Amino acid sequence: MPRGQIPRQPSKAGRHEKFGKAIRLGSKLKTSTPAKLAKAPKARPEKKSAGGVAPKGYNPISPERVKEILKRLSETYPDAKCALHHNNAWELLVATILSAQCTDVRVNMVTPGLFKKYPTAKHFAALKPEELEPDIRSTGFFRNKSKSIVGAAQAVVNEFGGEVPDDMERLLTVPGAARKTANVVLGSWFGKAEGVVVDTHVHRISRRLELTKNDDPKSIEQDLMKVIPREKWIDFAHQIIHHGRALCVARNPKCVDCPLENICHAADKTWSTVDIHKAAQP
Repeated sequence: MPRGQIPRQPSKAGRHEKFGKAIRLGSKLKTSTPAKLAKAPKARPEKKSAGGVAPKGYNPISPERVKEILKRLSETYPDAKCALHHNNAWELLVATILSAQCTDVRVNMVTPGLFKKYPTAKHFAALKPEELEPDIRSTGFFRNKSKSIVGAAQAVVNEFGGEVPDDMERLLTVPGAARKTANVVLGSWFGKAEGVVVDTHVHRISRRLELTKNDDPKSIEQDLMKVIPREKWIDFAHQIIHHGRALCVARNPKCVDCPLENICHAADKTWSTVDIHKAAQP
């Protein structure tokens, strides 16, 4: 043996066998690792690139696809109900007016004290709008909301005998009760499906799911009423609203956890196993 060279020492017994024998094949390293060490977490598919066009023949509002969307929503949110706390139609009407540009959480913080102070529509009808403003200030746009609530109370008391009307035509004559508010009251309290509630979540998610191409609430509602079975109108809105709060959030949708992920082709998905469509814009 030439001077200065030290014979290679064998590795400690068993260490080289523990991790298996590595064999380089081209640019990949193949290892004969024991099965219990070879297990690795499943790789998630990479996000598909944006800007795709829906394939020819694709129909996003086909009865089969709509049925599947409704099925998955019902399985995920079986008990979805109106998140606004209320004990009667009048309280729900007031809470819905207050919910404009405000979270339901904030409204639910305000209404208990409000209804304790003014128990009935008659009590609200006796107020001047400016008297109500301090009680609802934290919900935002409190001046307009005060006028709407006092006006609604006076209409309910003077024109409808103190009872909130239970049909769309009369309810729309009540100040502050636009179509969205009317749909909430009719659906959640009276159980009447006269239309589909289109709030910010329903507006955004319906477009993402390609159930509508319109951007104004009235047209979106008309589109949804055509493709969603009437017996599902009330539940669909509640479920989409819950979905929008839990997973399909506006700025960073949690697509990886979404039950609709593999039938959703929205252009702003954060993770996808399917091609995305540039027309599916929120």
